[in-house]
Amino acid sequence: MRILLIEDDPLLGQGIQLNLQQRGYRVDWVEAGEPGVSAVLDLRPDLLILDLNLPDIDGLEVLRRIRREVELPVLILTARDSISHRVEGLDNGADDYLVKPFDLDELEARIRALQRRAAGRSQALLTYRDISIDTQARQVTLQGELVSLGRREYDLLMYLLESAGRVLTRRQIEAQLYEDDLESNALEVHVHNLRKKFGKNLVKTVRGVGYFVES
Repeated sequence: MRILLIEDDPLLGQGIQLNLQQRGYRVDWVEAGEPGVSAVLDLRPDLLILDLNLPDIDGLEVLRRIRREVELPVLILTARDSISHRVEGLDNGADDYLVKPFDLDELEARIRALQRRAAGRSQALLTYRDISIDTQARQVTLQGELVSLGRREYDLLMYLLESAGRVLTRRQIEAQLYEDDLESNALEVHVHNLRKKFGKNLVKTVRGVGYFVES
């Protein structure tokens, strides 16, 4: 997934770019609005992360220009935290809004949600090899046969498939799927159950790092 970041704060911009790259995303970063508009048109990214307080033109003007030319998910980052500012951003075509300061895990979660929405996965059939998932009914089939999954098994399967080809650390998975009552071996148990139900080669282990499924 290719992301364009328009952010004028060099420390924040570099931090976001490096962090998302470490998580498997391709991230281009520009520090002002005018080159940002040009970058959207030239690079055609899959998603735009847009700061509103830019040094040359206002981020909302950037958003309006982009919306006249292309359709892509837009996540606004800003210190403007009033309800009126949020409404203004959404009314001008933003898909989501994240107020500074924010946690990078939450930023990635918002990106994944926008990616799913853009792909129509919230209302579509998700397929991976011989696995099919009805995301509305939360029903999973393997070669046409219904597979019974617990809630957390289903959530883990979805998270792995949506991140196919990218290694997810234990910390990332636990932060995404589990509450504070997580038992020490719960993740291993759920991975074991997925392998038992879908084949031992579905979920790969990177020892000392985490898990992934092949893309």
